[in-house]
Amino acid sequence: MVARIDNIQVGDNQPFLIIAGPCVIESWEITYNTAKFLNDLARELSFSLVFKSSFDKANRSSINSFRGPGLKDGLALLAEVKSKLGVALLSDVHEEVQCQPAGEVLDVLQIPAFLCRQTDLIIAAARTGKAVNVKKGQFMAPQDMGNAVKKIADCGNPNALLTERGTTFGYNNLVVDFRSLPIMKSFGAPVVFDATHSVQLPGAGGTVSGGERQFVPTLAKAAVVAGCDGLFMEVHPNPDEAKSDGPNMVPLAFVKELISQCLQLHALNRKHAPIALPAVGHCPQPVLHR
Repeated sequence: MVARIDNIQVGDNQPFLIIAGPCVIESWEITYNTAKFLNDLARELSFSLVFKSSFDKANRSSINSFRGPGLKDGLALLAEVKSKLGVALLSDVHEEVQCQPAGEVLDVLQIPAFLCRQTDLIIAAARTGKAVNVKKGQFMAPQDMGNAVKKIADCGNPNALLTERGTTFGYNNLVVDFRSLPIMKSFGAPVVFDATHSVQLPGAGGTVSGGERQFVPTLAKAAVVAGCDGLFMEVHPNPDEAKSDGPNMVPLAFVKELISQCLQLHALNRKHAPIALPAVGHCPQPVLHR
């Protein structure tokens, strides 16, 4: 199971993928400087990088929340980042009409978690020919995400990715079930773990979401050991001043050490074949030594 993102291959026996960047485009300086930092780090540590930042955050707690520069200006800024750094790009699409112009700039079109069942949106994204990353809805069982992969494949697009980002657990809280990673990998698409949205506390601040970024390293490293093909993480020079998702973003000062530890775990994981225990009712007869 290998997907292609421009000249990057993701999946079995491929370099580890990091999808990272600020939650939303706030300014040229923050966007470009973060992309350059990550691009330099990717060369130093030898991982595959897709830079992400949203041109529009349509799913916000409050009508007054900052959403970003919008489709036209946001794509223009991302295109300039790409022209200067040569980095692959990802951003969210929320409507079918956004897919065609987004596909002219982006290397990955991302379907937000709350829209993962929107068939027409997934089809429009898939028909651009670009890779499509579908985030598993917080309300979805991992077993149901095979349908999203099939929708993309039926459009003649083999480059689908699935991303785990936690499951609703009561009010204003998410929990990660790591069984979802091998379950979703069984659909033939690479699986990414979203280490920062998984620690989000949706709507916990009333007009904003909260977050517990202190748990990002724990979940990220657990996901690598569980066999994910890449990590998604939102990063920012100063998350406490970020205009969106600050409480769950990773400060740039900590990114190198976090990614470095995850790459070491990924390398170690590759040395050991997965242990495939038999299903209930299919255990072999024990060998008894007399």
